[in-house]
Amino acid sequence: MNMMDRIEHWGDTHHPAWMDFVRIALGVFLFAKGISFISDTTRLSHLVTGLDFHLYTVTAVHYVAFAHIFGGFLIAMGCLTRIASIIQIPILLTAVFFVNIRMGFSYLNSELWLSMITLMLVLTFSIIGSGRYSMDEWMKNHDK
Repeated sequence: MNMMDRIEHWGDTHHPAWMDFVRIALGVFLFAKGISFISDTTRLSHLVTGLDFHLYTVTAVHYVAFAHIFGGFLIAMGCLTRIASIIQIPILLTAVFFVNIRMGFSYLNSELWLSMITLMLVLTFSIIGSGRYSMDEWMKNHDK
């Protein structure tokens, strides 16, 4: 059994049922955040151009919005949760360390705290997986 299989097995056996509700809330939040990014692309493109990564702004804006909408939906449904969570990690690392930290590390900077909490949850679900009440579990049990 390789390392990834052991992590997946550990996550599947140590997943409390109440974490499924946290996973669903995280997925809905990411989905809503993606919708808000699409509805206000000028704000998101302003954030991306301020990073000076020399990325194509339009590509970065669409990647962030698509990853949040599609990944949030998958996380909420519990389908491919680990993969959907891993896709969110670079976006949230950028949000925490490059975008929101510039505004200061204070209790008034709610976007920074929200990004940090979301990053911790995404990291958690990339390890522990989707849980009992998920499409992954349903497909595993009905595949037999």
